[in-house]
Amino acid sequence: MQETLNYIQENKQRYVDELFELLRIASISADPAYKDEVLKCADEVSKFLKDAGADAVEVCSTEGYPIVYGEKILSKDLPTVLVYGHYDVQPPDPLELWTKPPFEPYIQKTEIHPDGAIFARGSADDKGQFFMHIKAFEAMMKTDTLPCNVKFIFEGEEEVGSKSLESFVKENKEKLSCDVILISDTHIYSNEQPTVTTGLRGLSYVEVEVEGPNRDLHSGLYGGAVPNPIHVLSRMIANLIDENGHITIDGFYDNVETVSDEERAAMNKLKDDQEHFKKSIGLNGVEGENGYTTLERTSIRPTLDCNGIWGGYIGEGAKTVIPSKAFAKISMRLVPYQTPEEITEKFTKYFEKIAPSNVKIKVTPHHGGMPYVLPSNTKEFLAAKTAMETAFGKEVLPYRSGGSIPITAMFEEVLQAKSVLMGFGLDSDAIHSPNEHYGLFNFYKGIESIPLFFENYTK
Repeated sequence: MQETLNYIQENKQRYVDELFELLRIASISADPAYKDEVLKCADEVSKFLKDAGADAVEVCSTEGYPIVYGEKILSKDLPTVLVYGHYDVQPPDPLELWTKPPFEPYIQKTEIHPDGAIFARGSADDKGQFFMHIKAFEAMMKTDTLPCNVKFIFEGEEEVGSKSLESFVKENKEKLSCDVILISDTHIYSNEQPTVTTGLRGLSYVEVEVEGPNRDLHSGLYGGAVPNPIHVLSRMIANLIDENGHITIDGFYDNVETVSDEERAAMNKLKDDQEHFKKSIGLNGVEGENGYTTLERTSIRPTLDCNGIWGGYIGEGAKTVIPSKAFAKISMRLVPYQTPEEITEKFTKYFEKIAPSNVKIKVTPHHGGMPYVLPSNTKEFLAAKTAMETAFGKEVLPYRSGGSIPITAMFEEVLQAKSVLMGFGLDSDAIHSPNEHYGLFNFYKGIESIPLFFENYTK
């Protein structure tokens, strides 16, 4: 293994230079205007896989953007690791908030990243992270130290709900058969306290519409006599959470997992630095469900948030109208044993229940996903924990993340394999935001940890 680590050390600068090539490609899956860029990125990923030593590399067509596949099968008697990642990225808007153009990567030192961080859209989510696996694989191939079989699957639709992935996995179940799935699309708690993610929340996402009068009305002629859909919708959303931070939807907590006192105590071993947390997001105080710490509120408890609200006139100048309709998008993060179908149904019934009789209500479900938990006593978790402890030289703790990766539950159901969420980003990396970045320290630690995981898991 030392030979592998030496190879990584000798090729650090080349790894960054090659990552920059991928980051220059604007593979924005949400915007059809960037279709050619997304397809170009898939081709580039396949070339990097081939150059690293993968066999049977192909760019597989789907109903949407292609999936890049590759493998290296040493022996049917050895375990097989399936590596997942995604090469598509979020739209970079608002562009004016970027220090430099989002697809012109550069390195800059920060307070958190004194060794420098790579600034570009996709640097942390997920190009920088999945590229670690290609480079770690290359290092094992070049030093003849790959201890087991490996398969790669990189998709181009994660940022739009992985629309084609499930059908592809089901149709290629034998091809993708494996013993464990390795994913680097999460973060660690901090560089001082590395962690392995053991849990993800699920998701129910809906759009709501409140309709009042049959047209926009003059606010002078009709104001004070008719319901204003924006007012109605605002009151309805405000009533979804009470003064204790408790979600008021009937039956919302019926199937929520009860986390033991022991597990809560272990979770809170992580340093919950409230001052740093507030400072990092520019707030003077935090809030949430009573009786839980910030760590618990953002991991083991379900949530409800309004992600956007609109209606009426929002252009330049004034237009005095009572709008005919108002809209909002609402997301609910779920915990084990809640399902998106259950929660979407309960939300819809409750939203209709609390609506005034003089307006019409419409709830449109969008995408959802199941929560996921990897127990911290499994061989999969222990292989990752030991690998990262060797690379970081520090104790690695289990960590439940508040985010969602819906494909993890699907992978387990179809492929009958657990997913190890061994990510290396930080929650301060501004993913999905302007000036996204990924620390060089984290990038290199990931490349060092991955071969150690392969070695540990094989043993």
